[in-house]
Amino acid sequence: MSGFVGLKVFAPATVANVAVGYDILGFAINGPGDEIKIYPGKEPGLKIRAIHGAENKLPKDINKNTAGVSAQALLEHLGKTEEPIELEIYKKMPFASGMGSSAASAVAGAFAVNEYFGCPLSKRELLPFVMKGEEAADGAYHADNVAPSLLGGIVLIRNNEEHDVIKLPSPYGIYAVVVHPNISILTAESRSVLSDTISLNQMIEQTGNIAAFVASLYRSDFELLQRSLNDVIIEPQRAKLIPHFYDLKEIALKEKALGFSISGAGPSLFALCQNSLVAENVAASLVKHLKQNKIESQAYISLINGEGAVKL
Repeated sequence: MSGFVGLKVFAPATVANVAVGYDILGFAINGPGDEIKIYPGKEPGLKIRAIHGAENKLPKDINKNTAGVSAQALLEHLGKTEEPIELEIYKKMPFASGMGSSAASAVAGAFAVNEYFGCPLSKRELLPFVMKGEEAADGAYHADNVAPSLLGGIVLIRNNEEHDVIKLPSPYGIYAVVVHPNISILTAESRSVLSDTISLNQMIEQTGNIAAFVASLYRSDFELLQRSLNDVIIEPQRAKLIPHFYDLKEIALKEKALGFSISGAGPSLFALCQNSLVAENVAASLVKHLKQNKIESQAYISLINGEGAVKL
């Protein structure tokens, strides 16, 4: 690609599970995420030139790095594995945060390659490749982080293997608060505490809640959303991994959050709020309580990011 100097893309952070939708719901937020610069390389094949902001915790090996895996999978599909390409990765979000860090890298890797070659595939057609990248991080082939990071908005995953995802409406004015306590919980650890079995009553209550949550989005019904955003299966098992979880939940709900739960595998926490003032009050109160308990944290306040991955 003579004369081409490269380009830059961004993939946003995400909240997966959204309380009631374990492994089948997620939404994208504004602000934190991953940026990738892609350049013509000096020798055949894909290389990762550098990784910034990850404290040397991520590999440059394209077969082990989520961005490298997704980018390489797309190059194989396009028949361009010998094309000299270099990636430079900028991690602009906390590592192992429960905010879709590995997913944002996977999305940015494939998205950058697609942009580099003039967008031969649509965003939706990139989904299988970004899912391969995410699988490299945690061994699970699931789209609850990568789909919203790629497509934007609130996304429902009907079936991972069939890449059957549905972008749901985002009610006007709804804000997300995401608070990241400065503690680390790896996805593998967070999954290890989960039971393989649930009761019939739990199944009935949880399916009622997720169905009502989806309905609330189509109707922009905040009261219904508030009633339905209640996880009776995963949250009770994972709450013990996060210091002061139930105190923080009580604080968020007292500040009029519509709902509060764990973001992805944790330790980040999220609240949905009906306007920006409520969101600001929730964020400030959560950060204050954590600080009083000697835990530093970062808070992000965002409308639902409806665009997903973008070229910068």
